[in-house]
Amino acid sequence: MEKDHIHFMRKALEEAKYAFYKNEVPVGCVIVNENEIISRSSNMVELLNDSTAHAELIAITSAQNSINNKNLDGCILYTTLEPCLMCHGAIYWSKINTIVYGASDEKRGFSRHNLEIDRKINIVKGVMEEESRELLENFFKKIRG
Repeated sequence: MEKDHIHFMRKALEEAKYAFYKNEVPVGCVIVNENEIISRSSNMVELLNDSTAHAELIAITSAQNSINNKNLDGCILYTTLEPCLMCHGAIYWSKINTIVYGASDEKRGFSRHNLEIDRKINIVKGVMEEESRELLENFFKKIRG
């Protein structure tokens, strides 16, 4: 299972690198159903001038369209950065079962909050954490000069 997590996190990192080159905060996301990627995205906040255009939200909408169903029960969401509270809410409502993320987000990540929800979402953290964190650090060095 860990090998699968690394494989799919590499795909999420490809999306994050794409965001980096578009001058977006480099977060990438893929959603997997039955070992197949059904959606992929990167942050599009700057491109769309939309503060809600996080990689996870775009990937969720794309996945729902891909399978023509609002429920993503059985899917795994891979993201390079711990989801924020807004994205965690969307993950909850879409019924995704598992979140796998790379770098933790001590400032804005959902784990800062004591969430009491009525179903368990499996959390796997730290998959390719160093690569995810390094990409973020390089981005912020680049934009801050």
